[in-house]
Amino acid sequence: MPQEFKTLADLLAHGFDTVIDVRSPAEFAEDHIPGAVSMPAMSNDERARVGTIYKQISPFEAKKVGAAIVARNVASHIDRHMQQKNGSWKPLVYCWRGGQRSGSVAIILKQIGWRTDTIQGGYQTYRRLVHHALYDNEIPHRFILLDGNTGTAKTDVLKKLAAMGVQTLDLEGMANHRGSMLGAIGDQPSQKMFESRIACALAQLDPAKPVLVEAESSKIGKMIVPPMVWKAMCAAPRVDISAPLEARVEYLTRAYDDVTAAPRRLKTLIQPLRTFRGNETVDQWEKLLEAEDFPALAASLIIDHYDPAYNKSRSVHDFTLLATVEADKLDEAGQTRLAEQIAEIVSSR
Repeated sequence: MPQEFKTLADLLAHGFDTVIDVRSPAEFAEDHIPGAVSMPAMSNDERARVGTIYKQISPFEAKKVGAAIVARNVASHIDRHMQQKNGSWKPLVYCWRGGQRSGSVAIILKQIGWRTDTIQGGYQTYRRLVHHALYDNEIPHRFILLDGNTGTAKTDVLKKLAAMGVQTLDLEGMANHRGSMLGAIGDQPSQKMFESRIACALAQLDPAKPVLVEAESSKIGKMIVPPMVWKAMCAAPRVDISAPLEARVEYLTRAYDDVTAAPRRLKTLIQPLRTFRGNETVDQWEKLLEAEDFPALAASLIIDHYDPAYNKSRSVHDFTLLATVEADKLDEAGQTRLAEQIAEIVSSR
């Protein structure tokens, strides 16, 4: 019988040695169960070919062609990935709906002697559990937002808090984005993958203890913060980090060195701000960029754009301020001191 999982926590604690995703590589790339390995029963092109036969000729013909493809691909996976597995190996296999692809692969692995099972409902079961956690139910965790103006090292402090054992939810890390117009770190995941990362992280946190979350907007790059997470964030109390302008400028210049290393791209990124900050201000930023005066550029961006934007955003939300922690410097030592102070505040909640 396929394995039935009623909660996301149960699925993540599945107890199998390996989770095998036999969907196509494109399906796997969009989203998958955390820790799953991709061993596709069909390639992207093969899946499209079988689907065309199913629709244009008949399901019977599609199944014949599909069976031959799956058999060849499973044989390849066994040769390449499973020869070293002993008889006690327990793989858990899933496909899109928990149907023919995972069933066919599981039958072959069972015949070899491995203790193989499938997920009832396949990936769709997992996706429903993720959606249920982020769209249908109130988040059971108690969020505390880590707030502070741009350049106060919130993300780095959050990472130090996690290393200290404080429960955290790193939305920027999950979105692969630093949460500002200059924030792209690389390719962002799909929205489904972003939601998977959030839901699975929450499923493994203790609802009885507070969770530190960096104060964000409802979008992080292209990623949309799921509604129940956003609702919990809007209602959460805050701890605010305060630091002098000089320390913030020094931190931004160091933290965004990858951005300043590509001045043409940076010039393109600031162009949309002409609408909000005016041509004169953006022209001045361009001059500082051309002169490679990055500290002056960072200071002007803070004063003329980021701080006004943050103040406007805060003015539309009512929130409880638990504490303000201050730092003279935002180097490693300064960040560590901030994290220690914040950890102490959180531990009392």
